[in-house]
Formats: sequence, structure tokens, C-alpha cells
Amino acid sequence: MSTSPFPRNWSGDLPQNGGASPWGRTLPVAVRSVQQQDLASLAEVLVNSFHSKAGILGLLYPLLRMGIYEDLRSRLRNKTHRYVCLVAVHTSKTETFNAAHLHQLATIPRMVDCPIGTVELTVRASQPWHTRQGTGYLYLSNLAVQAEYRCHGVAQQLLQACEQTALDWGFENIYLHVLENNASARRLYRKAGYQLHEVETGIGTWLLGQPKQLFLRKVLVNRSVT
Repeated sequence: MSTSPFPRNWSGDLPQNGGASPWGRTLPVAVRSVQQQDLASLAEVLVNSFHSKAGILGLLYPLLRMGIYEDLRSRLRNKTHRYVCLVAVHTSKTETFNAAHLHQLATIPRMVDCPIGTVELTVRASQPWHTRQGTGYLYLSNLAVQAEYRCHGVAQQLLQACEQTALDWGFENIYLHVLENNASARRLYRKAGYQLHEVETGIGTWLLGQPKQLFLRKVLVNRSVT
């Protein structure tokens, strides 16, 4: 049984208080598959993105980070054929920045080649009530970007990499969940071409007033096919 600190069906909604980045232009970023040495940095990115250090959660912060780390390690160790965890890393192409940008580069520890964003893509089994059995569907989850690098194309590049991976795997659609009240994540996905496929509610929505989960879909277009 999973001990993941992520709630059920959690898709890695982008935090709503994305804030302004200190950068004046898009950073040079490379997207690649995760490596074992990335896991500690990714756990830090995820826990900083989705858990507050305020109040009692601040006391639980180390445990949450460790739980995320172990969850990532478990998924990598037991990954299926159709699973990938991608990371965005800041490359060393600093020649495009002026002196002020280079000074900012120097003030952020381990910035170059250190993961600053992540996303996961996997095939989920079709639900029993779905008409097409055995094929499954491609599900995007755990999209997160370190706070100081948001609003500069990192999330978009991760989404684009997922789309190319999906096409390479022979899929024509990608699905994901986003909370109804997460305006920044909904805006990102809308701009990326995701559309509402289904609205999901549960006991938490009816009794506790929790936000609905929106199940989104993007139909992919293979531009390499003429």
C-alpha cells in the first residue's frame, strides 16, 4: 500500500501564488529523463511547491520531503514500460544574459544542471465502465516548477516534452486532473490546449465543500506527419 504524501488523484497542480520570477527572459532549459541523483532535488521542488512551512506543517516538512523522495524512488524502481519522469534543468548557456542576469545566476546555489521542474507521464488502466478495454489512457501528473523559475516557459517545455513522448508511444490523447479553484494551473493548461473532459465530485465536495476535480484532455496533433 502506498505511503505517498500526495493525495489521491493528485496531478501536481501548480501553486496558485506563482509570483513573479527574478528573470527578465526565458531561461535556457533542457528537458531529460530523471536520474537517481536528481531525486533529492525533485523532492525539494515538490515539497516546496505543494506544502506550506507555516504552522504545524512546518514541523512535518522534513517528513513530507522524505515521503516524496521515497515515493519517487519507489516509482522509478518499479516503473512500468510506459512510464517516464522528466526533469527540466537549467543549462550552462549563460552567454545570452547580461551582467545583471549573471549576477542573479551566481546568487542561486546549484542552479546550473540542477532540476528546477518535473512532470510524470504514465499509462493508467481504463476504468471498468469505459468502452475500450485493455488500451489504457495516458495520464500526466506531478507537474511542478521551483518558485523562482515560474512564468518563464519551464512548465510549457515540460508539457511539450510529454506530448512528444506520447506521440512516440503511439498515443493521441493526454489526460490530467486539476482542481477547480487552481486558477493558475487551469490557465496554463488552457493555453496548452487542454479542454474539459469530465467534472469529478465526491463526498469531500458535497460534505466538506472541497473543490471539484476537473479531468482535462488534449488531443495531440503529430506535426511531423504531412
